[in-house]
Amino acid sequence: MRILAVGDVVGTPGCEYLRKKLPTLKKLHGVDFCIVNGENSAAGNGITPQSADYLLDSGVDLITTGNHVFRRREIYDRLDTDRCIIRPYNYYSGNPGKGYAVCDMGSVKIGVFNLAGNAFMEGANPFIAADEVLKKLEDCKIILCDFHAEATGEKRALGFYLDGRVSALFGTHTHVQTADEQILPKGTGYITDLGMVGTVQSVLGVDPENIIAKLKTGMPTRFENNGGECMLNACLFEIDKQSGKTTAVERINIRG
Repeated sequence: MRILAVGDVVGTPGCEYLRKKLPTLKKLHGVDFCIVNGENSAAGNGITPQSADYLLDSGVDLITTGNHVFRRREIYDRLDTDRCIIRPYNYYSGNPGKGYAVCDMGSVKIGVFNLAGNAFMEGANPFIAADEVLKKLEDCKIILCDFHAEATGEKRALGFYLDGRVSALFGTHTHVQTADEQILPKGTGYITDLGMVGTVQSVLGVDPENIIAKLKTGMPTRFENNGGECMLNACLFEIDKQSGKTTAVERINIRG
């Protein structure tokens, strides 16, 4: 089974570029299941029902999120009711939404869970949370984890901690694609960060002027995404349906 995991989609330019490229990409690689991180898909920041629908209508099967998931209140009801959108599992249990999903593909069940990092972020201990959520996914032969975290070391450590227990673990949040795609010793596909879908000449998908102003003055600044040449970063995992192990990993970087 071929699983395509796509990095953080940033703003309107990212959404539009994903819609332009994803159908052909899925057909070219024979993708069976597509996961996209959508926590920055709304114009400005966060995720809205409109931006979520745009991603799903573009061919996305499941949307994961991260530390900006609660920035827009209008998404709260959807987080509670939509099985195709999940938030980090290791947030407060009373928060809107859920941290995992089970997708029945007929011949196999795919379990997906979302975690937030502890270093420089808001997530409770992701190692303990992973142990807990895996008990809820015992019926799933293929299990995928989106680890939305800042620290490279924390991502690597969780990858080894879950090696052989999940089919693939991919990092999100930094918006910079890493060149360390691999299969870990016990069969888990891994990449530290998928990257993003957004404007190339930007700071993580945001207009440089906005970020410079924020860093220079320390004052709040509206994040804008005015477009230009875009890129799509992703990783393709080929997973054996019988063993649940990754057999091949391919990093994808499309520009222009």
